[in-house]
Amino acid sequence: MAALRYAGLDDTDSEDELPPGWEERTTKDGWVYYANHTEEKTQWEHPKTGKRKRVAGDLPYGWEQETDENGQVFFVDHINKRTTYLDPRLAFTVDDNPTKPTSRQRYDGSTTAMEILQGRDFSGKVVVVTGANSGIGFETAKSFALHGAHVILACRNMARASEAVSRILEEWHKAKVEAMTLDLALLRSVQHFAEAFKAKNMFTDINDSSGKLDFSRLSPSQSEYWAMLAYNRTKLCNILFSNELHRRLSPRGVTSNAVHPGNMMYSSIHRNWWVYTLLFTLARPFTKSMQQGASTTVYCAAAPELEGLGGMYFNNCCRCLPSPEAQSEDTARALWALSERLVQERLGGQAN
Repeated sequence: MAALRYAGLDDTDSEDELPPGWEERTTKDGWVYYANHTEEKTQWEHPKTGKRKRVAGDLPYGWEQETDENGQVFFVDHINKRTTYLDPRLAFTVDDNPTKPTSRQRYDGSTTAMEILQGRDFSGKVVVVTGANSGIGFETAKSFALHGAHVILACRNMARASEAVSRILEEWHKAKVEAMTLDLALLRSVQHFAEAFKAKNMFTDINDSSGKLDFSRLSPSQSEYWAMLAYNRTKLCNILFSNELHRRLSPRGVTSNAVHPGNMMYSSIHRNWWVYTLLFTLARPFTKSMQQGASTTVYCAAAPELEGLGGMYFNNCCRCLPSPEAQSEDTARALWALSERLVQERLGGQAN
């Protein structure tokens, strides 16, 4: 009590009653947080009890949740024609009672993207997700959009991208989500996307980036091409390129990590060979959902403990050690140099 008295928190009768200058608020997904107007700060824990809370149940009949221009949640009572920033469900909160952290990994292969973002508000953040009209990309985009971020779906097929935008808006009509054209197989399209995005004057907070490497075999002849081997090479290049990107841009405050969605993901690679189709069909009941597949991408993009950290490889929301070749700085630099040369040749020396 002496500590509470010194902090000025002992002048209320009830344990749950807030001290003067404090206000109770809620996020869009129902988590309670506390605003200290005197010190102009917010926190998740109750200033006296240290507990975390969330609201229970749906809004009463006639009530609707909205968001103002500052990203703050408020509530509209359509029956009595009034608005308030006080959640009408605050009288029915339940304690979160988080357990003390242990050495056990917080997330694993069964974790979903929405579980990782639970209780977090990304209002004011900008997220660009490539390939976001379906699969893991769509679940990544939807998860961030439903937590307040301004999400840009960078897709090749604008018709399907527009459908994906509509699906997200059906879940939350106030979601800030839009589609932009980006075909990663066409360098001109990449250049046009970059120019269009820069013209928006938006700061990008989060970007989705998901054996011995023989550079002479990155584009093998048709007779030497094998889908699985080509797939493995591209994943090795992804890790190498991500590491080199982080090495070059981390001094400017930009980080890059390579992610694997986890084993047993159902993908379209089975269309290349009937044997794959059979194997994928048999394994389908045991594969992860797309929400689970998106969890590692979302974790690396949003985890507070990874702020400012990069040059790593993650699988099932856990940092893993890739193959020795994937850790080679020399190979990463050589791949970057080769990529620059190929881009310059394709664009006729116009690429920077």
